[in-house]
Amino acid sequence: MKRFERLVEIGRVAAGRFRAMLLRMRGMRAGTKTTVSAQVRIRRPYRVTAGDHVFFEHGVFLKIIYDTASVVIGDRVFIGAGTQFDISDSLVIGSHTLIAPGAFITDHTHNSARGTIINDQGIRSGPVVIGSDVWIGTRSVILAGVTIGDGAIIGAGAVVTKDVPANAIAAGIPARVIGERK
Repeated sequence: MKRFERLVEIGRVAAGRFRAMLLRMRGMRAGTKTTVSAQVRIRRPYRVTAGDHVFFEHGVFLKIIYDTASVVIGDRVFIGAGTQFDISDSLVIGSHTLIAPGAFITDHTHNSARGTIINDQGIRSGPVVIGSDVWIGTRSVILAGVTIGDGAIIGAGAVVTKDVPANAIAAGIPARVIGERK
């Protein structure tokens, strides 16, 4: 049985590397051993640069709105199942970062002046920067203009509206610093 399971796993890895190769053919710059699981959708893959050993789990959706936007992902980044990115300007994710399943990261919000239909008001953007060695908990939300410092931890379900310092542990709605990595 273990032999069969090992063969299945080898097949999954090979299929994931093949999907990464197809995305490279569409313009994505992906390093060695980048793996793209099933049902991963990337709009405008030619605006994405991913380092070595990046792993996109199944169901990840990377929606890049404009041709001027950019997404840069460092080496050895894990992006959990069902994570969604909604990017109009820029997103940078440092190396060795873990993003748990179901996270939502956006770099923009709609304008909301009274007396004008929201659809007609456009958006305002602010780049999102996630440092290296960061852990973003499941179902966390990271909003526009936020910088998360190296080594930070974002608790499950947190809504990050402001910068989080390096090595801080932040949780809650809105997220606030509740501790520090030792």
